[in-house]
This record gives sequence, structure tokens and C-alpha cells, in this order.
Amino acid sequence: MDLDGCIKALSHLDLDTKPVSVKAKSRDFFWYSPVLKARLDHVTADFVVSPTSEAEVIEVLKTCYAHDVPVTARGTGTGNYGQAMPLAGGCVLNLANMNKVKEIRPGSVVVEPGAVLRDLDAACKGDSGQELRMFSSTWATATIGGFVAGGSGGVGGIRWGSLRDPGNIIRLRVVTMEAEPQIQEITGEDLTRVAHAYGTNGIITELEMPLTAAYDWVGMFVTFPDFGEALRYAYDLASQDGILLKLISVFEPPVAHDYFLRVKPHVTPDQTVLAIMVAPQSMAGFETFTARHAGAEVIYRSDQTQWTKAPGHVFEYGWNHTTLRAMKIDPSITYLQTSYGTEDPVAKVLEARAAFSPECLQHIEVTRSGGRVNMAGLTLVKFTTEERLDAIVAEHEAMGIPNFNPHRYTLEEGGRQATDARQLEFKRQVDPKGLLNPGKMISWDDPDWGYETMYAWPGLRKAAE
Repeated sequence: MDLDGCIKALSHLDLDTKPVSVKAKSRDFFWYSPVLKARLDHVTADFVVSPTSEAEVIEVLKTCYAHDVPVTARGTGTGNYGQAMPLAGGCVLNLANMNKVKEIRPGSVVVEPGAVLRDLDAACKGDSGQELRMFSSTWATATIGGFVAGGSGGVGGIRWGSLRDPGNIIRLRVVTMEAEPQIQEITGEDLTRVAHAYGTNGIITELEMPLTAAYDWVGMFVTFPDFGEALRYAYDLASQDGILLKLISVFEPPVAHDYFLRVKPHVTPDQTVLAIMVAPQSMAGFETFTARHAGAEVIYRSDQTQWTKAPGHVFEYGWNHTTLRAMKIDPSITYLQTSYGTEDPVAKVLEARAAFSPECLQHIEVTRSGGRVNMAGLTLVKFTTEERLDAIVAEHEAMGIPNFNPHRYTLEEGGRQATDARQLEFKRQVDPKGLLNPGKMISWDDPDWGYETMYAWPGLRKAAE
């Protein structure tokens, strides 16, 4: 790649070549995984460009294409699998300055990719009384473009399913990386080519996302003396058609006591804790349902309870914030991403707990899949060695518990270890040189890869001697 020529050609834009700030903008939360930290900690781009418009995005892609410089798109770097890590160096395309909310309509919003989820939600609530259907637990800092390009679901999934389910993304506007970049409007089935593709298949410059009615959600912490009882309660609560929910997270003891510092004074080490969000008009129904479960105790309600130290949003204890809070107390903690499915997931969770606790502690997110209640695990793992971690993953798979491996940086290994033919074919069309976020799509580089071991992209920039 002709770095000097590329930097010179782009020097009139907001361009950063300072090593310290370039390295900072070349990192995401890959360090959640000790496996990825060992392999990617040294990775950095050569320069960062921060466009303010789609026209500038087109100029950057055209110039980088002409100079054979790879481009890795970035929001605010809150992804966990190295999605925004520039494995080959080159250019980081920082989209944080493209943050305009263009139009709020009944049922949808048109927005640029750099809008922070919290700000976007506030704009929708303020102008129209609507809100995003779902968002990541990193709502306060993550961007909408990063969520769509790197995420798979989040808070709100208990009602709306996963991000790639039909209807959860309406439209994406994408710029290709060719000699003459093209603009494509992506809708319908074609959305799977771009959503959760880590920016390997074009740069998102505009999104149209669905909205729903906004509520002053009531956040709660509920305790149970028995983990199995808490799981069954969570499953049955999620099945109640008349109760509008946004979140149910379940934490095996002693997760809440040991790792949630503002919850710790209010629970014991042997109590299971649930984080729940209920719409205010559903609180009467929630109270009626919960009164049927003798073991349930509501210890915190955001609309009533006053703790000496307020816990903040309850959703910031779930999803991967659970892992982050645990790591702050015990740096040896890492995590898995598992699916317990819709066919008696409670039994599957209990089977996994019996096999792995306390080396692995269950953290369950209750979601919806195909209209049915689903349980997903972001299991906390006490890390010892890579070999043991791989064995834990393999043992889960042998038990019929799929793992979407967060200790891999490629699309395929973080999914079901198979080529996504639609994404691969689309990449051939929109990125003929393979310069968009290289190293993240195995099928582009090695279509015959067998997945017996962790894929190591040959082009990965080596650490300095």
C-alpha cells in the first residue's frame, strides 16, 4: 500500500496520524477475551480519517482504493470481538462525526451511523414520543451504525427478537469500495449482507430504523432463594402476553453479590437476582403475576425505591455489562455466548450449571425467537488457559448448547462456523480488492478452512520487535 500518497491525498480532511491517538481509535473491547488480547493488543492503524458527510466517505474510499490502503470502519469501539480492529493497519474510518438525526417519522427514524444510541433515543422521545425498539447495554456510548454492523441484539430483544430478524432494520444506505464507489440502498433480504458484517461489505452512511412507543420503563431488581425457581419465573413472565417487558436478565449467585457493587448491600451471596424492565401500564399485571411466586422479592424499583447509592439503569447490569462489571472485580473473568434455544431452555441452563458451576456462572438474557421465549447465555468464565477455554466451548457444543465464540475475530467463527454465501458474494461485488476490514471473513481468504483450530489471518500486522 502507498501510505504516503494516500495520506497526502486525504490531508485536507480531518486526518490524524499521531501515534497515540491513532492507536486509541484503533481499539475496541477485544480485551474482554484473553485470547484476542494476546493476539490483537499490538494492532493499530496508520492513520484515522473522520468524515463529516457521505461525499467525504466516498472520497476516502476512492482514494484508499487507488493507493491499496485497507479501510476499517469504526463507531465508538464498543464491540467485543475485534470487529473494529484494523488487522492490516491502513485507515480507520471514524464515523462518529456523521451523527445527524435526519428525519423522525411515525414508526421510524432516518439517521447517520455515528449517532450515539442514547442521543438518538432522546431525540425520538423528545420529538415524537417514540423510542428505539432495541439497543445495546452500551447505550450511553455506542453508535447506531456500530450496533447494526457489529451487534446482534440487546435490550428490547425480549419483545423484538434479534437485530437481524425481519422488520428490525428497515433500510441501510451503503457505499462500496471500488475505483468509483457506488451508493446502494439495501432493504429486505439483502440486509443480511450488511448487518452484522463488521463493515466488510460496504460503509453504512445512513440507516432507517423502526421505532415504537416510548415509556418510562420501570427498572427492578428481583431476588429468589433458588436459581431454578428464578429461571422458571423468568420464562413464565416472558410468556405473559399482557405484560409489556423490555428486559429480563438472570444472574446465578453469587454474581450480583460479588460483582454489582451497588446491589451487593441488598443481597446475600446465595440469592439469585433478576434485572427486569416493565412498562408502567403493565406494573399491575406484573405485581399480580409476581405475587403468585412465593420466593420472589422485589428489592428495587426505579419509580419508588431510594437506595443510598442509586444503581442507575438496570439494563446496565445485563448483556455484556455483566462481564465488564465482573472483570473490574476479578480480571481473570471472561465469558461465553451460548444459546439455550426455545425447546425447554430452563432445563438446558440447569444442565449447564450442573456441569460447569462455579467455573462458569450463568448469566441469562431472556429474548424471543420466532415468537417463542428464548434463553441466551453470556456465561461468566473463570479463565485459566486457552486450552481449558476451548474445552469448555467444546463441552457445551457436545451438550447441544451452541456457542457463538467471542474469542475469535472472524465472522464465521463468531457465528456457526460456516460460510455465509450471500455475504461472500456481496463482498466480491462491492469490495473487489478485499480492502474493507480485511482478515474478518475467512471465506474470502481461505474458502476451504476446516475450523478445527482458531483461524489466524496470514495478513495480520505483526507486533513490533
